[in-house]
Amino acid sequence: MKKILFIVGSRRKDSFNRQLAKLTEKLIQDQAEVSYLDYSSIPLMDQDIEYPAPEEIERVRKQCLSADAIWIFTPEYNHSYPGALKNLIDWLSRPLYKGAARSENALNGKPFTISTAAGASGGSFVREKLIELLSFLNAKEATTTYTAITLDREAFTTGVLKANTEIINIQAKELIESL
Repeated sequence: MKKILFIVGSRRKDSFNRQLAKLTEKLIQDQAEVSYLDYSSIPLMDQDIEYPAPEEIERVRKQCLSADAIWIFTPEYNHSYPGALKNLIDWLSRPLYKGAARSENALNGKPFTISTAAGASGGSFVREKLIELLSFLNAKEATTTYTAITLDREAFTTGVLKANTEIINIQAKELIESL
């Protein structure tokens, strides 16, 4: 069974994107092995501590390297990605050891897909920026279908995500078949 690493861009325990990831996990549990990347304790990217990499960075790199693909579930903050998610990507993009080529990083060649639950834009701005960033880092866009949930006022009042599973299933099928 293929291994898919879920990365949730919101650090909030019951965030809409965590709810979306949990729903997706249930939908694909018979098709792929899912794990979640906990990056809550990684330090800010700092070249002064880059080599040797801190233990937490080694751990997240190993998890990323051992996955067949990554699936990012993220909110949109000010038409962009959350700072904590960008910090993680910065660490994953760095060469694995001192003197290595820039392409020798944990994201090089890694298939990815993105799902968003956000306000009025449905996360279209963050998705575009992440595709641009990850493609620059030589990660491979694995799907043409993306789940983009526009959160309404009721969702922000109740804290409950309402999602159409049909589009999630299409996205999951595309990702798994690409591996």
